[in-house]
Amino acid sequence: MVEPTERDGMTWYECEECGLLLEDQEEARRHERNCDAEEPSYLQ
Repeated sequence: MVEPTERDGMTWYECEECGLLLEDQEEARRHERNCDAEEPSYLQ
């Protein structure tokens, strides 16, 4: 499940599995379906 969070005056959607922040809720849901629950290998 993606959780909305407020950062830098914007709403972001956070993957509960790995913590990745995405701007678009639908994109965040797609990511979460394919998430391997590991920390992203790049800076957020």
